[in-house]
Amino acid sequence: MDLFLLKKIIGLLVMPLSVVMILLLVAILFYRKRTKLSFSALLSATMILFVSSFPPASDTFMAPLEDSYPAFTRSSDPVDYIIVLGCAHTTVHSLPVTSQLKACSLERLVEAIRIYQIHPEARIITSGYAGGDETSNAEKVKQAAILLGVPAHKIITENFPQDTEEEAELIAPRVRNKNVVLITNANHLPRAMKYFEMQGVNAIPAPASPWVKEDNNRTWQYYVPNANKLKQTSIAWYETLGQTVQWFKGWL
Repeated sequence: MDLFLLKKIIGLLVMPLSVVMILLLVAILFYRKRTKLSFSALLSATMILFVSSFPPASDTFMAPLEDSYPAFTRSSDPVDYIIVLGCAHTTVHSLPVTSQLKACSLERLVEAIRIYQIHPEARIITSGYAGGDETSNAEKVKQAAILLGVPAHKIITENFPQDTEEEAELIAPRVRNKNVVLITNANHLPRAMKYFEMQGVNAIPAPASPWVKEDNNRTWQYYVPNANKLKQTSIAWYETLGQTVQWFKGWL
């Protein structure tokens, strides 16, 4: 099996919802024969589901990942490149290209355009493979950027990297010793910065769309578990696993 695919499968299996489903299946299968095991699995599934979807707990998991870098304001020097790391999209020809982007790609693109308006001298590098789609994520983000007013000749695409490590390896030769801005979602930025640093690129971090935002006027709804916070916890857990793998590779 392809190593990249294996990594994705393992990642999905250890996500909170997947663990909950496995525990519920164990509870059902052993309901009659091993009552204590069934009850323990059911109790564990309930606790994991509650904690993962409870907003204060979910924010506690996510905040350390997003607090590493402040929002980008302006570079004191001209910017050579704005790097937009890939995420996801689904090609649907009846929709405008901006609507074909998944939220993560759209968030990164919006941040790229914001920074491009501050530094119009820069060129934008979009990245990301097709992932089973007919068009690479790099090309799809480029199409969306053009639709939103960025000149086509200011955009470079890297159509083949499958993950952040490959993006750093493929983009680094072009941007070493240049003044570059690196854009990805705030939770993903610490890992991305590390991969680019390992390739000799000292980028300016530009976190996009953090999940956790300061709010001193929280209502009672904040303390009610919800599916959005379950997703947030899953992303925080995925990033934590990614950082662990990154550290292990570096140690080896």
